[in-house]
Amino acid sequence: MNMHNPAHPGEVLREWLPEGMRIEQAAEQLHISRTTLSKVLNAKSGLTAVMALRLAAWLGTSPDLWLGMQLQWDLRQARKLRLPKIKPIKRESSSVV
Repeated sequence: MNMHNPAHPGEVLREWLPEGMRIEQAAEQLHISRTTLSKVLNAKSGLTAVMALRLAAWLGTSPDLWLGMQLQWDLRQARKLRLPKIKPIKRESSSVV
């Protein structure tokens, strides 16, 4: 799946939070600091595998869902960068015995 402009997982998470739930409450339920959750929700920090596991357990989703969103967002950000020209390596053909 290659999205043109994928959302940061924190943006999606904001939509999943129960209406009226404060960040402090959500952070407490996830056993993380309010600051950590705030950074994710505001797209200032990415999701780790551990955070994906926590969110999956809390929201009844899979960690792959959250890590996939993070990967798509990271790739989109990376594609905006100017990378140097990188030459592919030349591999020798090896025969399999």
